[in-house]
Amino acid sequence: MQEPLKGTPGRRTTLADVAAAAGVSRALASIVMRGADGAGEATRSRVLEVARELGYRPDSRARLLRSSRTRLLGVTFTLAEPFHGEVVESIYAAAEAAGLDVVLSAVGPRRAEARAVESLLDAGVEAVLMIAPSSAPEALAVYARQVPVVSLLSPLAVEGVDGVRSDDGAGIRAAVEHLVSLGHRDIVHIDGAGAVAASERRAAYRAVMNEYGLAVRVIRGGAGEEDGLRAAGELLAGGPVPDAIVAFNDRCALGVLEAARRAGLEVPGDLSVAGYDDSQLARLSHVQLTTVSQEAPRLAEAAVACAAARLSSEDPGSLVPPPQLVVRATTGPSPRASSVSSSGHPPIPRR
Repeated sequence: MQEPLKGTPGRRTTLADVAAAAGVSRALASIVMRGADGAGEATRSRVLEVARELGYRPDSRARLLRSSRTRLLGVTFTLAEPFHGEVVESIYAAAEAAGLDVVLSAVGPRRAEARAVESLLDAGVEAVLMIAPSSAPEALAVYARQVPVVSLLSPLAVEGVDGVRSDDGAGIRAAVEHLVSLGHRDIVHIDGAGAVAASERRAAYRAVMNEYGLAVRVIRGGAGEEDGLRAAGELLAGGPVPDAIVAFNDRCALGVLEAARRAGLEVPGDLSVAGYDDSQLARLSHVQLTTVSQEAPRLAEAAVACAAARLSSEDPGSLVPPPQLVVRATTGPSPRASSVSSSGHPPIPRR
């Protein structure tokens, strides 16, 4: 009985190893592995069997490098942001459909975005997708002069950088209008402080509240759970409880929910809460957060298509898909609504 073939421990099996073990030339082994014509059926079967036994896998990256194409798509993302992870997952699927491979480079407290991008460029990526980039416009422009750059989730407009994002203003408007339709009038916005898109969402909140003739109250928050917990804790301890809170994102909203629990408030009985992103956190069975969905798969598909177009020397333009409000269990009728007649509610603005 013939012993199974084994590769050399600690070393990647090469095409030359397969050819030698199968007793054929490297050129003939290459023909078989590429599925090209020129090899007899018996030879083809033998080479494929040897390749399987040796654990040989074609080095597609080396082949593409020889042809001056890597087909590598670099992606920067923030480790602490769950929604970024959902976008990355969708990018993998979209990239595979486009014939591209993905290389990830994380951004964190001890790893700057500049370093994340540099590592991708060193890896030979042909384009970079930057999820909610925090780099200065000048830095983004420098990256874009080296490879196509697509910015996701950021409203920042930089010459040479393509943008794919949802309409933050429309998302916040949808959340506020939903709360107004439930009878809420004292609606507070806990913002994202200096986070990407925070100023756009803050401005949208102010605009729609002014349209309704309602008092504007913005509390400085942030993008994390602790930010929402701190801001809501101060708000709820310092005076009358508002009707509702629109948080900068889902993580911030989770902090708001915890602050409400600590204050002995029922959500949505005493206080309605809305978030932004429709992340996996919002969909947890014990959370069921009303939130604004940015549709991660659609954003990812648009970003990958944008990069692929640039690699084909086409002009894809920018994309701003409309967000969708997802109503769940954290918003409900205002406890004060019964004292206000329905005819006295401000009408939904026509646009």
